[in-house]
Amino acid sequence: MARRVIYIHGFNSSEESFKAQQFGKWLAKLPVDCEYLTPRLSFDPRIAITQLVTLIEEGTVLVGSSLGGYYATYLSQLYGLKAVVINPAVKPFDLLADYLGAQYNPYQKIHYELTLAHVDALEQLYYPRLVQPRLIMLLQQMGDEVLPYQQAVHYFVACEQRIEFAGDHSFVAFQRYFDTIVNFLDIT
Repeated sequence: MARRVIYIHGFNSSEESFKAQQFGKWLAKLPVDCEYLTPRLSFDPRIAITQLVTLIEEGTVLVGSSLGGYYATYLSQLYGLKAVVINPAVKPFDLLADYLGAQYNPYQKIHYELTLAHVDALEQLYYPRLVQPRLIMLLQQMGDEVLPYQQAVHYFVACEQRIEFAGDHSFVAFQRYFDTIVNFLDIT
């Protein structure tokens, strides 16, 4: 039974992401005894992972979107935690290498420099093959215009999957999966 749910936001996002807030409001209406956390994560993967690790305790489950899905996958496999990943990044170190340099996160209102050290840190978190695929559920929309959906479908092939045609990176009509998420993560 989950006692703590951590929602992990994506790249250049924040704890105020629409999906995080929407799921949190819905979860608060349920007669469940769990804590819902949506931490504001650093742009530096090393710091972000440290922030997340400090929040993990017995009974923790994860929900992650985009880069947050990548972090959730890493933590799930490392600590044996159940996780739902939504249009997740599979190899963000390949994609973000094209974005080195000045960045602005409009949700956190910060300017920062994305460096090769950040990209290398992301690569250190990669599992070439999932060691505990049963712990992860993939929610994927094929219309994701930001990340290659085929990569996620292939990488998470041994996991429970919900794949939809169309949609986009925001995962259109995410609320349709709230019950599915709660059931998979055993939030009761």
